[in-house]
Amino acid sequence: MSPFPRRDYEALTRYHFDRTPVELDLSDNTNQWGAHPAAMEILRAADEIALSRYPDLYADALRTAAATRLGVPEACIATGCGSDDVLDSTYRASGGSGDDFVAVATPTFSMALPLARMNGMPARSVPWADALDDPGRLLADGPALVYVCRPNNPTGHVAPTDWVAALLDAAGENGPMILLDEAYVDFGGDTFASTAAEHPRLLVSRTLSKAFGLAGLRVGYAVASPATALEVEKSRGPYKVARLASEAAAAALRDSGGWVDRTVTACVENRALTFAGLYERGLEPIPSHANFILFRAPGADARADALAIRDRGVAVRPFPGDMPDGGDALRVTVAPWDMIARFFDALDDYRTSVGGGAG
Repeated sequence: MSPFPRRDYEALTRYHFDRTPVELDLSDNTNQWGAHPAAMEILRAADEIALSRYPDLYADALRTAAATRLGVPEACIATGCGSDDVLDSTYRASGGSGDDFVAVATPTFSMALPLARMNGMPARSVPWADALDDPGRLLADGPALVYVCRPNNPTGHVAPTDWVAALLDAAGENGPMILLDEAYVDFGGDTFASTAAEHPRLLVSRTLSKAFGLAGLRVGYAVASPATALEVEKSRGPYKVARLASEAAAAALRDSGGWVDRTVTACVENRALTFAGLYERGLEPIPSHANFILFRAPGADARADALAIRDRGVAVRPFPGDMPDGGDALRVTVAPWDMIARFFDALDDYRTSVGGGAG
């Protein structure tokens, strides 16, 4: 009899970081300008049918809106309950034959490695510095899937366009699936969505949780060739996106009033100001193409620093060892300026308390 749980699950833990309510939460990269107003209109107008009946099998409204926004055929869109669901389904469709493994450019999205184990595959970490020096290092020994986050979380850097092209060329049409996570692409960097629609081994994942302000609805989608999109949807199964979530996300993707563009513009402007403030304080922020900034932990202990700043009413995310030199880092979500000013007040007060100065 097979053991329960599987032996390779013993090293897994439930996803966790401190989400205790706090006055200002700048820890999770959600949209601090709020939710898309068109999505809110859909939710407010909902009737009982939206809750009492099953949704479309594969979120047709969402598929249509995503395809229209990106200029690709609907057959190139796969949907999911958040982009995590899309990633999970892509991992599952890509491997599982015993020798399959996943190659991941790290540090990166915290679920990239656990998803491999969840789907019965070991994962191999390739440091970003090595991967950028030679994308072929991600292809060593023939992985079933290669995961690349672009722009990357938590560093915010974006791998160059020609680097992605070189990775695809090296992988070829019969190589591993290349999973390009574009959760933050609205804030900087060019998309490979059109390429994915035609390439048999490239899948681009997207989310409504960031620029569109719909993290609470859990809506994601992928762009891939029709054959690849079909396999991912087979892997995830039907009814994964709720009717209201699909319709609200579709309205947000249409963005008829330009809310997303305005929000992204405001975020990018405040990102530059936040970066400047951190730089002036000597905290070595990493240039970011996303809606967050990673910077050196002021007390050299990310977890202790994050707790101390939280005690002052502001939550940021600790990343031990994720600075380029291996030092500890904190990540702050970019937000409207009154929130960023509140963050700097808490940061300065903490630094003063430990003798680091207020900048």
